[in-house]
Amino acid sequence: MAEQWRVRFDAEVDFVDGGGLRVHGFRLDIPGTKISDGDLAALFVRHLGLLMVGEVRITAKELIREPHKGGRCVAPRTAPDAGRRLVELSHVLRDGMVTYPGLPGPRITDWLSREASRQRYAPGTEFQIGEITMIGNTGTYVDAPAHRWADGADLAGVPLERLANLPGLVVRVPAGVRAIDRLLLAAYDVTGRAVLLHTGWDAHFGTPRYGDPEHPFLTADGAQWLVSEGAALVGIDSVNIDDTSPASGGARPAHSTLLAAGIPIVEHLRGLDALPPEGFRFTAAPPPIEGMSGFPVRAFAVLDA
Repeated sequence: MAEQWRVRFDAEVDFVDGGGLRVHGFRLDIPGTKISDGDLAALFVRHLGLLMVGEVRITAKELIREPHKGGRCVAPRTAPDAGRRLVELSHVLRDGMVTYPGLPGPRITDWLSREASRQRYAPGTEFQIGEITMIGNTGTYVDAPAHRWADGADLAGVPLERLANLPGLVVRVPAGVRAIDRLLLAAYDVTGRAVLLHTGWDAHFGTPRYGDPEHPFLTADGAQWLVSEGAALVGIDSVNIDDTSPASGGARPAHSTLLAAGIPIVEHLRGLDALPPEGFRFTAAPPPIEGMSGFPVRAFAVLDA
């Protein structure tokens, strides 16, 4: 059995809002065979739940080998989210990567390199400041209504409740199906949910196949049904939520219908196969940038264990 140690000490506490506290011969369990004055002061403050502490002076410190008596600081804390699991749903942004064929990839460089920073700071202190030049439609991104409509909300105008901590729903699209229409969606309760269309097309991301115009897409009547049923957000793991084949004639009914209704669109998702059909929360929140209609997001799901 490991040795059990306690420490006996005197302490003087000064509070930042005035007043003080003195203790004599106070005893605390410690998780080991030694402890610094600084660590002991922090343990003491936590044990008593003291707030607004400015300084703690430790004196007459004495280690005592005896069985632990118990205390709020000995047992390890349990993380409040220990019963939850996070699932990554975004593609990694890399220098020069291609998201949508024909659009430029990002340029990611140093504005200040670690080597250059050594000339500015004290010896042994260095920093890196990165610089990125990219279009908004890069990686996994969200489209705001202004992407399609001149009078629509930009990224700064989309309310957080449309982007964060939404109850999620995954619609599994059968292999080989391109057109996701009303009949494929009608069995689902989409009201107030982030509806994520799982096509499996993300398996082709980073390859020429990903931009193939024969990719899966949401039809006009499918988009209209999602609006009528009150979906909060719609996402897809394909190269575009609309049909981009020559047969489409350049029409974009899914974008037009969803964004006109104020429903954000998240494109280029990945990893939807790791999600259950429902029972999770979804977030895809970009920075609130005025004048921008689309920007990369860190899309993720939170699942109960």
